Amino acid sequence: MIVGVSGSPRKEATEYVLEQALTLLKEKGYETKFWNVRGKWMEYCVHCDFCLKNKVCTYQDDLEDLYEQFAQAKGIILATPVYNGGVSAQLKTVMDRTRSLVAADKDFFKGKVGMGITVGGDRTGGQELAQMQIHTFYLINGMIPVGGGPFGANLGANFWSKDTLDGVKLDEEGARGLKKTVKRFAEYIELYCKK
Repeated sequence: MIVGVSGSPRKEATEYVLEQALTLLKEKGYETKFWNVRGKWMEYCVHCDFCLKNKVCTYQDDLEDLYEQFAQAKGIILATPVYNGGVSAQLKTVMDRTRSLVAADKDFFKGKVGMGITVGGDRTGGQELAQMQIHTFYLINGMIPVGGGPFGANLGANFWSKDTLDGVKLDEEGARGLKKTVKRFAEYIELYCKK
């Protein structure tokens, strides 16, 4: 199963692009799950170390459902709007709160394949910096980060929205990068994840 997480608090461009990625993966025969942060109750990680001692997070909120999906996933897609040159606060909360999963099982994410999708209002609005935050999360947790490869989608799928949904839909370069990244993501799942 592939789990796609939209880190946008708004229903617009980031959700649209993530749904496009999941559709491409469904066409390749993968079961997919879509999860978004919009409207969810998620407490910020305060690094209290409760999870280190008790193997669960001190907070029991809407992330519990996502934890179950992550456990079943072979691949994870983290998609984010770019806020101030990085991932959204909501996606950062998702990433930070997985500390409790790793506290309970240090190999929780090991060997899963991960890709990133970013959507920026400007062509060079911080998409690569946000991708690096996503890839760093994957690396720290023993995952296999995947980009689209050289010549067009090095770190992953990056979109220029011009702050509109129509901007994303018209971004042909972003669409090409998405297709390349999804193709490579699926190839890595086949290579490294058992059926």
